[in-house]
Amino acid sequence: MNMPEEVCLTDHIRKILRERKPQLIPDDKSKYRHAGVLIPLFNDNGVCRVLFTRRTDTVAHHKGQISFPGGRVDEEDRSVKDTALRETFEEIGVYREQVDILGRIDDTLTMVSNFVVHPFVGLIPYPYDLSLNRAEVDSIIKVPLSRFFPENIKEKMHLVEYDGMTLNTLGFKYREDLIWGATAKIMDNFIKIIIEHL
Repeated sequence: MNMPEEVCLTDHIRKILRERKPQLIPDDKSKYRHAGVLIPLFNDNGVCRVLFTRRTDTVAHHKGQISFPGGRVDEEDRSVKDTALRETFEEIGVYREQVDILGRIDDTLTMVSNFVVHPFVGLIPYPYDLSLNRAEVDSIIKVPLSRFFPENIKEKMHLVEYDGMTLNTLGFKYREDLIWGATAKIMDNFIKIIIEHL
């Protein structure tokens, strides 16, 4: 199946996610920490792209890694979706009212920091005057959605040096960047959901 760059499939993705029940990770005993993230899609002159953030080396978790806008659930957050929208504004300056939430996908568990990550897919406006929180976000990366489809991937497993360990992990290479860890797991799950319904 070929995924053209020019197609953002937002109406299709919205329909898929509305009709599909996301797989949630139970936490009856409150043994996990919880985070909400946004998978931001945008239309860049006809090319559907995904926006990622590169974390600074001063954040508490996942230093220097490529991630989605998002973070830990705070007590004042009304829901994990509220967390994702709040963190998106705090990290990159996109107002919650300007995010068109297309739906929610399956939870992901991080292996090192013990977070359950609750991902939401949203369409953000573009062009947009992003305001990066320089304490948390070093830079942004814009990747065509089509680059995550199977026909455009040469290899999915990569060796990563992290925190004194060598990991053989799922990852997506784009130019000089490697998207790995929970972010890669979330993106892989998102693409599988789309493919199942194309």
